[in-house]
Amino acid sequence: MFAKLFAESGLSLDRLRALLEVGAGGSIVKAANGDPVRQSQYSRQIKELEDFFRTRLIERQGKGTRLTASGKELARISRFFLLGLSNFQRGCLAEEQTFRIGASATFIRQFLLPLLSRPSLRKGGASYASEIAPDKEIERRLHDLTLDFGVVGTELLSRPLQTKLLGEWKLELWVPKALRLGEARAAEAFDQRRLPLALARELKGGDVLPLAEPEACLVCDSFMESRAALEAREIAALLPGFLAPGKTARSFIRVHIPKLDSRIFHFYLAWNPRLLRLNPHAVRRRDWLAESLSKRMVGSPVC
Repeated sequence: MFAKLFAESGLSLDRLRALLEVGAGGSIVKAANGDPVRQSQYSRQIKELEDFFRTRLIERQGKGTRLTASGKELARISRFFLLGLSNFQRGCLAEEQTFRIGASATFIRQFLLPLLSRPSLRKGGASYASEIAPDKEIERRLHDLTLDFGVVGTELLSRPLQTKLLGEWKLELWVPKALRLGEARAAEAFDQRRLPLALARELKGGDVLPLAEPEACLVCDSFMESRAALEAREIAALLPGFLAPGKTARSFIRVHIPKLDSRIFHFYLAWNPRLLRLNPHAVRRRDWLAESLSKRMVGSPVC
């Protein structure tokens, strides 16, 4: 069945790993960490793979390189194969496995870290690593199998990725009383884009939430930064219901905006079913994450 694959030299696990590292690094120089010896080795190994398969695997892009269509396909096959071997090795050696989870900074801080910090998890035979990433990057890395699980805001991911709903949430507009606006005037100022507003990049959908003028808007990386800006009591903020002001709520007013109050957002756990076929233990981790995170979201206010 595999006679032709082994009829000539040029194919090896080490060469396939070189292709994966160069593809991930974006250039041979970055993949080799600037080591000229390794650069030469990577160049030679990829050239040998290209000679073996009779096709181009990498091409120049600016100052770096990128995988060709054939390179991407070979990288996908290689990653799947090497991950299977790695899981088999860990099982034979009874080694602990680390599951990588991608999500927004706010979701990680609010829901994921409290869950993964439980003392009981230290005896579970697995560890976890969280990584901040936007939805598009999570989707790409789930396909690449460089993430095991992800938390995204949509269930419409490309095949074969699958999702499970974790919970829903709404946005709330909070305005410091120090601005002396009152709810009606604050709503009017928001509608006219005159309200000093902290807006998180984690929130997507400019068609629903048009940005204020740049000089009147503070753009933050996460909702947590928006809440910190709000707590300075000089700027309003759009926050998820689960991050609404707590003990300091008396210093702010909740402004009801119909187009915001009617919009429901969601969190979904996402995974690649190929991972589950490679690593049956991941099925149990997926089910545990889905159940535990759903319970944590149920305990948080939606609106």
